[in-house]
Amino acid sequence: MTAPVLTYKDALIAANTALGDDARRRFVGYGLKKGRALGTLKAVNETQIVETPVAENLMVGLATGLSLRGLLPVIFIERMDFILNALDAIVNHLDKLDAMSGGAFRPAVILRAVVGNRNKPLYTGVTHTQDFTEALRTMVSFPVLRLATAENVEPMYRQADQNQQSGLSTLLIEYNDLV
Repeated sequence: MTAPVLTYKDALIAANTALGDDARRRFVGYGLKKGRALGTLKAVNETQIVETPVAENLMVGLATGLSLRGLLPVIFIERMDFILNALDAIVNHLDKLDAMSGGAFRPAVILRAVVGNRNKPLYTGVTHTQDFTEALRTMVSFPVLRLATAENVEPMYRQADQNQQSGLSTLLIEYNDLV
């Protein structure tokens, strides 16, 4: 008998639930308490959720600080288009703090950025569906991974967790059309 195939959303829920099993994990973003990151954090303990205003640069800065305090932050950016608002914190701080501090500070976070739906009803528009994966890969030294199928969600989340545990950030690109 073969195991049932998980949907993309089920795979995201399982992967985030597994991350949440570590009490040091903090999920940072806006709309997390009510919307639970499009339902993907439904099994995560409420005490691990850090609700923020809609301010992506602040979210990355906050998560960088939490990481420096020994916590394991996961940032949820609901639309990849708005990751542009966080580029200073991502490119000039999160990615470079280890080098700038001579190795004294090595923050590591998991960033989740969602490319909005293009093929589903209620198209979210051109300012909510841009995919900056290739540009981001040229801007940061840490992995930028596309979660293009349900089957690669779990291994890529596992890789991101291992990276973070080793002091390396990871950006996971998710696709709302697959949810």
